[in-house]
Amino acid sequence: QVQLVESGGGLAQPGASLRLSCAASGFTFKDYPMNWYRRAPGNERELVAGISSSGTFTNYADSVKGRFTISRDNTKSTLFLQMNNLNPDDTAVYYCHTLVGSHYWGQGTQVTVTS
Repeated sequence: QVQLVESGGGLAQPGASLRLSCAASGFTFKDYPMNWYRRAPGNERELVAGISSSGTFTNYADSVKGRFTISRDNTKSTLFLQMNNLNPDDTAVYYCHTLVGSHYWGQGTQVTVTS
């Protein structure tokens, strides 16, 4: 059974940093690309960043390029999102995602950026 469990969200001031983690289980993590999505209040879920199975290739939404970094540790089946220079527009619930036959999502972790 695929499970994705996010952690690391919280309250941050503009300009601060947060690091999200996603612990994966129930599938061979190293064989699958992974993604981070987010959903802000009143908005649809949007793709924030993606990473290939090996970690070699990454892609980012224009809104986070240069500020966020996606990475993974295949030895620990863990996905990360380093978020720097946060701004209020980054306020959202952040979700870990993978496609293993079907789409799987974690429960989400709330990130709130406010002064």
